[in-house]
Amino acid sequence: MTDTILVTGSSRGIGRAIALRLARAGFDLVLHCRSGRDAAEAVAEQVRGLGRQARILQFDVADRAACARILGEDVEAHGAYYGVVCNAGLTRDGAFPALSEDDWDQVMRTNLDGFYNVLHPLMMPMIRRRAPGRIVCITSVSGLIGNRGQVNYSASKAGVIGAAKALAIELGKRRITVNCVAPGLIDTDMLDDQVPVDELLKMIPAQRMGTPEEVAGAVNFLMSDEAAYITRQVLAVNGGLC
Repeated sequence: MTDTILVTGSSRGIGRAIALRLARAGFDLVLHCRSGRDAAEAVAEQVRGLGRQARILQFDVADRAACARILGEDVEAHGAYYGVVCNAGLTRDGAFPALSEDDWDQVMRTNLDGFYNVLHPLMMPMIRRRAPGRIVCITSVSGLIGNRGQVNYSASKAGVIGAAKALAIELGKRRITVNCVAPGLIDTDMLDDQVPVDELLKMIPAQRMGTPEEVAGAVNFLMSDEAAYITRQVLAVNGGLC
């Protein structure tokens, strides 16, 4: 039986690249989207074209009740997942004095609460598999060193790193690893037009943006058998930025 991995936020960008890379590695996929169903369907077709199975779940990771219900139903119908990639996230950038309560709350509910909302319903089923498992959280260089205009985003991603490290301790004896991948400046449609790319590139030793496929490669490694003894770590994919 082929192992199955859930990738949240997998209809575009980094999530899409992760899903396709894992399909090439031989995993079946549970894709996820909040609103971009057509884009998710296109990714599912690509996964099937690679000879793997794919199905789509649609919900908002900030909606705790929806996460519990939909993920619970999927696990009951298809069995527990081998792995989970917590990738869904959003930004609401702005200088802190001008940051609204909604800007703060939306980012926290999606990025940090989403960690709990997605993983909590899946933990006992994964444990009951009595087999190795993998959890990878997509965080950010902002969660490691902070970033101007991203106090909310930096806080949310730093929180995920802390939560992942704590969960790794709890799950270590279960052979379920928990790690983070922290991308730096990645060329995706999530990159705001106002981001001063030329200025940022001067700070990056590699002197270029990263690609979604490079992030996906890091995730694929952490999902592999070769990474069985790697847990509670943050793998930075940032061209040497930090």
